[in-house]
Amino acid sequence: MKYKTVIGLEVHAQLNTESKIFCSCSTEFGAAANTHACPVCMGLPGVLPVLNKKVLEKAILAGLATECSISEYSKFDRKNYFYPDLPKAYQISQFDKPICKSGKIRVKSGEGFKDIRLNRIHLEEDAAKNVHPEDASKNYSYVDFNRSGTPLIEIVTEPDISSGDEAYEFLSKLKQILRYIGVSDCNMEEGSLRCDVNISIMPEDAAKLGNKVEIKNMNSFKAVKLAIEFEYKRQLQMTEYGETIVQETRLWNADKLETYSMRSKEDSHDYRYFPDPDLAPVIVDKEFIEKLKSSLAELPDAKIDRFMKDFALPVYDASVLSSTRELAEYFEKTVSCGANPKKASNWIMSELLAHVDDSEKMESFIVKPESLAKLLLLVDKNVINGKIAKTVFADMLQSGDDPEEIVNKKGLVQVSDTSEIEKIVEAVIAANPQSIADIKEGKAKAAGFLVGQVMKESKGKANPQIVNEILNKCIAKL
Repeated sequence: MKYKTVIGLEVHAQLNTESKIFCSCSTEFGAAANTHACPVCMGLPGVLPVLNKKVLEKAILAGLATECSISEYSKFDRKNYFYPDLPKAYQISQFDKPICKSGKIRVKSGEGFKDIRLNRIHLEEDAAKNVHPEDASKNYSYVDFNRSGTPLIEIVTEPDISSGDEAYEFLSKLKQILRYIGVSDCNMEEGSLRCDVNISIMPEDAAKLGNKVEIKNMNSFKAVKLAIEFEYKRQLQMTEYGETIVQETRLWNADKLETYSMRSKEDSHDYRYFPDPDLAPVIVDKEFIEKLKSSLAELPDAKIDRFMKDFALPVYDASVLSSTRELAEYFEKTVSCGANPKKASNWIMSELLAHVDDSEKMESFIVKPESLAKLLLLVDKNVINGKIAKTVFADMLQSGDDPEEIVNKKGLVQVSDTSEIEKIVEAVIAANPQSIADIKEGKAKAAGFLVGQVMKESKGKANPQIVNEILNKCIAKL
């Protein structure tokens, strides 16, 4: 019997507000333990939470960017469970009235594209963090409340994902969108983006879903992909041996590349949700939503389409240049300074990106768009050739100097004087009689060798087009 994989994702993204969701404590990462905490964060008796408006705005922007419908009425609920990092014994979340509903994200799937539907995007507070001693013999743990109350959005997909590759593509696209619109830095190392996987298998012709297993503790998109592939094989093997797959939560072991059981999986009724009596319902009007919509940054897919239309770029170029908002802005600024779009694209993708560790930090890159445009214009105007341009660019990477200054200071202006080039060509021909004989026998590579020798003698400064023209004329006379 053939089986298919059914996958749904629950992705938590930390919103990049300066303060927490229900209090004014800082959300800065890396501070000393319990220095960004207050009675609200710690769940002390008598405190009252107050919703951060910026948190609400960023959640709505995330919904608009993923084609969700925005709820004009939503509310907060208490999700009840006990754990040491949750001193209130409940988490403030949204249950049946989330802020965003029914969106979708288009991802690559095989040779084409596929829409992954979103069930919802809802707001909630993060829990604190349990800190365990490295010495296993010590039977105590600490709690750091710096993370408690950090604003989160949880993006919940429908079970539309059918492979680890699709899950990887979805997470990459979601991360790109959230960063484009500036609502989250999506830094998985700092816990700003976390993902849980719900996975089950079922016969291809069946109508009823199998028992789902939740996988937690994954710190990379690659880990998500590998965990899905492992879990599919595990569940398939159990099914073929007649064993029952139980609904449970499993953890991912990155060293052994396998999942292992953690606990039985709760259903929503186990959390005994009820409306939080300390928080009023969230009511937003259409005017507020439209105002946020008008402030939304151009999204990656729209930017790709525009780059293809306005700059006549192939889809590959447009996709690479749009991979981050900062890189796309760098490219557009280079073009606005006079560079040819296709030449700018080629240089950015080949020469520039080879020296960029993080394309989201293009603002601090030593070669500014204006300087790159100047360099490309020097090539277009035949002041320097392409080979010399790479030498100048290498100098720019070290010094940050203006390309024209580098060219003039180092005497790199291209030689276009035909009489000077003729002398070099004649000398090269005289020194390489075997190459001339090879050319007459129809060996095309010999001509390329002679061109290389001329460029070498001119220290790379001869105009290649003029070199070829003069070389052809001289050979024709022999």
